[in-house]
Amino acid sequence: MRQSRKLDHLKYTLALADGPATNAFADFTLLHNCLPGIAWADVSLATTVAGIPLRHPVIINAITGGAPDVTAINADLAALAKRTGAAMAVGSQYAAFEDAAVRRSYQIVREINPGGVLFANLGAHATPDQAAAAVAMIKADAIQIHLNAAQELAMAEGDRDFTGYLANIAAIAAASPVPVIVKEVGCGVAREQAAALAGAGVRAIDVGGAGGTNFVAIEAARNAAALPPETLAWGIPTAVSAVEAASVLPPAVDLIVSGGIRSPLDAVKSLALGGRAVAVAAPAVRILQDEGLEAAVAWFDAFLRELRRYMLLVGARSVGALAAVPLVITGWSREWLTQRGIDTSRFARAGR
Repeated sequence: MRQSRKLDHLKYTLALADGPATNAFADFTLLHNCLPGIAWADVSLATTVAGIPLRHPVIINAITGGAPDVTAINADLAALAKRTGAAMAVGSQYAAFEDAAVRRSYQIVREINPGGVLFANLGAHATPDQAAAAVAMIKADAIQIHLNAAQELAMAEGDRDFTGYLANIAAIAAASPVPVIVKEVGCGVAREQAAALAGAGVRAIDVGGAGGTNFVAIEAARNAAALPPETLAWGIPTAVSAVEAASVLPPAVDLIVSGGIRSPLDAVKSLALGGRAVAVAAPAVRILQDEGLEAAVAWFDAFLRELRRYMLLVGARSVGALAAVPLVITGWSREWLTQRGIDTSRFARAGR
């Protein structure tokens, strides 16, 4: 059943559009700097996440694994990561504990990209021993622990008990041989939970907000279920979730922004909000499936060039310097954040 589900997830990820919620980045505007004072060669895309040096801030996020038929897709993603210098996460590895035959669908990424940065992946119900085994399986540099309550509730065979997750994450973080990254799967992270996770010892939080690949909609399509529109739109929009999390994270816990990052401008806005990296998944798979590896590499390289262009246009030499770039938050997002007690004007006054 789990292998069939993995194949369905990939099928509907490619078939369904983003949303219906938006990522809210339209409410966020970076200020043009007519005197940037730097040259193209001055702009560095290097960053660090959870203490791990990255060549650039665009991560290929978790998308698949756990079935023989997706081994080739993970191989292509690993090849893309190798060619572009991107960190990469595999999909949930729990299936490999149930069936050793599918381990290769994960291990292939390390075979293809032996020197790359790889993230293992398990759900928050995993034990510390399972987390360590997932890391060893692909010789991972970090492990993602994913949170997906809304998706589970939309699955006929999904979990219904989410008690004890925070304590379990703390136990994994305490025992893990590599940094722990907690990520949501399309519904975002609010400031209260971001603070709780930071206190549990995780090294990074990937907000995984609403506005991108919608796993609730994917489960509805899998089960031919007619979910209400408001259920399909459930979650915190990505840009808003990034501000929520950034407002409480201590310096030792890094912010990763994902959930509908579809343009270099979305990525630069995410980094200006305090992100150390952004993550994409579905666009990379679509291009690989439709056009092949060379087209995917060209798309990824163009994404990085445009990211560098925007950094120059706001006068930022580095990813870290983007936090000092003025960014104006308006509209619905400003109203949300103001009601939540977050001062949005500090972003507009950044760098003063």
